[in-house]
This record gives sequence, structure tokens and C-alpha cells, in this order.
Amino acid sequence: MNSAQLVDSILSARYLREGEKTFGDICHRVAYAVADNNAEATKFYDIMVTLRFLPNSPTLMNAGTNLGQLSACFVLPVPDSINGIFDAMKNGAIIHKTGGGTGYNFSHIRPKGSPVQSTDGVASGPVSFMGIFNAATDVIKQGGRRRGANMGILNVWHPDILSFITAKSREGTLSNFNISVMVDDKFMELVSRKMYDAVRVIHPCSAEVITVGRIWSAIVEGIWINGEPGLLFHDEINRFNPTPRLGDIDATNPCGEQPLLPFESCVLGSINLASFVQNGNFNERELNHAVRTAVCFLDKVIEKNIYPIPEIEEATRKTRKIGLGLMGVHDALLMMGLAYDSPEGRTWCERIMKYVTDTAVDESHIRAEQLGPFPAWEDSIWKGLPLRNATLTSIAPTGTLSLLAGCSSGIEPLFSFAYTRMNTVGKSFVIVNPIFRAMLEKNLSERGFSKKEQIKRVEEAICHVHETGTIQDLDWLPKEFRALFKTALDIHWKDHILMQAAFQKHIHASISKTINMPNTATKEDCAEALLMAWQLKLKGITIYRAGSRRRVVLNLKDTPVDSDTKSLRDSCKTK
Repeated sequence: MNSAQLVDSILSARYLREGEKTFGDICHRVAYAVADNNAEATKFYDIMVTLRFLPNSPTLMNAGTNLGQLSACFVLPVPDSINGIFDAMKNGAIIHKTGGGTGYNFSHIRPKGSPVQSTDGVASGPVSFMGIFNAATDVIKQGGRRRGANMGILNVWHPDILSFITAKSREGTLSNFNISVMVDDKFMELVSRKMYDAVRVIHPCSAEVITVGRIWSAIVEGIWINGEPGLLFHDEINRFNPTPRLGDIDATNPCGEQPLLPFESCVLGSINLASFVQNGNFNERELNHAVRTAVCFLDKVIEKNIYPIPEIEEATRKTRKIGLGLMGVHDALLMMGLAYDSPEGRTWCERIMKYVTDTAVDESHIRAEQLGPFPAWEDSIWKGLPLRNATLTSIAPTGTLSLLAGCSSGIEPLFSFAYTRMNTVGKSFVIVNPIFRAMLEKNLSERGFSKKEQIKRVEEAICHVHETGTIQDLDWLPKEFRALFKTALDIHWKDHILMQAAFQKHIHASISKTINMPNTATKEDCAEALLMAWQLKLKGITIYRAGSRRRVVLNLKDTPVDSDTKSLRDSCKTK
């Protein structure tokens, strides 16, 4: 199946409601549900139907329906009591049913083996309860259309930290969770100075001695084996906590891009950066209009939202956080002739992100002057500049949204210019990047190849990149072309981190991004990457070493063969 069939399948499986037949029908429903009048609805409809901006999936699925839950991101507290733990699980189930994802910090749960006075028994610890949360998620499909997702977090100094770090060492365990260790500057400073035995945690029940070195080695080992856990940097997150008097932030949504206080939710949306590039020129004026329209849209979602529980409505309305981000970044860079891993590419991205955030802040200020600032504003870091929203920008992964928009995902580099997408709405699809194909054809034409030879070379390149994930070894392609068209694994992991850091300088919340490493990467590489991320003031980091998991969504070869995949491979074999 090709990309057009993929979009049709996604729309049918997830977004189309009764009586709807097209993406335009969805945009019409959503626009009129969020807008206050026809003029606003027309503006919202236009920015969505032209694929310049799309809100998060719950808004596309639920706006204008009886369900009416429009947010993607939630954080729920998990206290150290049976009632509190199961209340958190129940609230999470309600959120998953309505389309959202949940983040939990399990650090308040007492360590395994601790006495339980009410029963004269012993506590089973946070990891055991995560298993129950995972099972509950397994039986609930979000809004009947997609499975729930969770972020599980444990603070680095918790006595059960080693069992948490290794909880997902066997692939398939806790499959509905991403897990991350919340580390502080103290821990990272000890690691950076290699003071691995300087601080020791003595488990209060088992008397096990847990050193900084043991924790660090376990983190690095887990990442090298299968990409988990991720790291979240507590102090950097809270240095930019917009409402510090409301408390520390110790949890994020499932993909890590939105740090939130207990019971807070956040509505996300993404601007398709590639849609503002025409003939190699970037239209900044149109971007300005899109940002302002998107901020208005997302702020109105807060008003129109039907919240799953009262505590979430109260916490969300108090800070009115929104997360406006980007997708199509790599596509835009290619169209501008800027390599993802070049200093020029990073400089351009940093400038664009600053422009988006500054424009969003200005629009939020205008709305605050008209409608009033968010209720917690006077005790926030924004005091002196009335804003409608405590945070405005965040970079989400945009997996499904970018498929609908026909662009690259979030700020990620393209996985490959031709690949097989597995298990999307129960099917597999062969995807070929249209920018790569078009620019390859243009390059061959300019070099004087005949039409017949052009077709042959284009097919050869597509088949090659579908099998290998790279064109860097195709010597008949010019060096300049290959330098521009690098895939995720062609790009050094340090350049991945540098790009994330460039964006983070001008983002209020955080970033969902994968730091890709080749299969040959060492544990030392993983450790160096974690330290680099902390030193560059990222708020979190996720690393994936190619081939370290068997089950992945994006694949190059050794995939189940559907008719389109077989057709592509058979044509390659005849070349």
C-alpha cells in the first residue's frame, strides 16, 4: 500500500466520524466545534485543510462529538497508599478511553519489602504496581481507536532504582510504558567527575548497597540493550518551571515533550514547516499568521474541552498550558538545500524556533490583554508580561499527524527515503519520500541523463535506500546530493544531540526526539551521549541503537511481504 492508501486507512480507522467521508469533513467538524463564530471557524478550517497546522489526535477525533476530550497529555500523581494508587490507575483508564496519554512518577511508593502497618505485610514496591497499570492499559483502547500510552518515572535516588532500570530489559515487558529515570544535577555531576562510589544508597529493607556507579552502569546497559530507560533532567526542567510556587515538576507525558504538574493536561498542535517553503524560499509572513492562528485555536480548546475528572480541569485552567510545535522540519531543510547535520542547518532551525516562540508569546500576550492572563500568572515567571498561557511551545513526535500532512515527523531526520511502515492501523505500507524522488529526478535531468536512464537510476536509488537506509554508498550520485540527503543513521549521534539542543534554547516545554545510533555504537558512546545532553541543557534524552529491538514501526528489510513490498523488491532484484 502507498502513502495515499495509508492516509485513507488512518482516516477511516481513527478520525472519520459518522457521516464523514473526507479529511475536509474532519476539519469542518473540528473548526466549528472549537471556534466561537463563523469567521473563526473559516480561519481554523483553512489552516487545517491546507495541512499547515494540525492539532493533536484527540482534538481531531473528539471535537464536535459527545466525548469532547481534546487533550493529548496528562500527568497523574501516584501517592503511597492503596487508595491513591488505584485512584491514579482508574483516572488513567478514563483518560486512555477518551484519547489521552498519561505520565506517572512512582517515586512516592515505598520500596519493596517495606512494612505495611495496616496489614502487617510488606510492600511490593513501585515496579510491581507498574505491571498492574500496564495490564489495565492493555485492555483499554483510547476512544476505541488506539491503545493508551504511559510514561513511568522513578527518581534516581529511590532505593528500588535498579529494579526499575532493568524492568524492561526483556522486550515486550511493560509494553504500554516508556520508562525514564529522573536524575538531578548532583547525580550527573558525580558521574561527570567519575565519583562512582562517592554517594551510596542503602536499601532500607534488603540493605543492598547501591552506588552511583551501579546506577549509571545499569542505565547505560539498558539503553545499549534496547533503548530504555530514557533520562529526564529534573533541575533543568524546573529551572524553566513557569509556575514554581505551584510545586516542582517531576513527571512528563508519555513521549517526554511536556513536563506537567500533578493533574495538569496540555493540548498540542504542530505547524508543518515544509508548507512554508516555495522554490527554496521560506515564507516567514505566512508562518507568522499560522502561529497566531494556532495559538488562538489551542487556547480555545482549553475552553471547549470536556475534562475527564474535575482535578484535571482545575489544574489545567489554572496554567492554561499549550504546546505548539513543528513537523516537516527535515523536509523544509531539504527544500532549502540545508543539511540536517550542518551548522547552517542548525542555525536556521534555531532562528525559526525562536521566531515561532516569540510570535506565540506575543499572540498569547494580546489574548491576555483581551481575555485576562492565566490564573496563576501573578506567581509565575511571566509576572510583568501578562500571558494567556504559562507555556506555549513544545515539540511532539507527530507520528500520525505527519503521515496525514505528508511530511517528516517532528524535528526528526527522515528514517529512510524509502521504508516499510509496520502495524499502522493493522497494515504495512511502503513509503517513498516525495522530496527525495523529485530532487533526484531533477538532479539526473540536469546532468543530461536520458529519460529512460533517469527512470532506471531513480528506481535503483529507491530500491537501494529501502534495503539499506542510505544512499551514501551510491558513487554515481554527486557528493553534494549525498551530503544533503542523509538519513537518521547517516547522521552522527552528536549531530542529533546538537540539533535537539538548538531547538531547546527556544522551547518552553521540552522535545520528543530520538538520538539514533548505529548498531556498532558502544556503551561508551551511550554514556558520552547522556553526559553531552546534560551539559547542553537538554530536559531529557532518548537513545536508540539500531537493531537493538526486534519489534519496530519503521523497517527497511526482513518485513512481512505484502503485495506492494513484494512488488518493490521484485523490481529491485531485476535491476
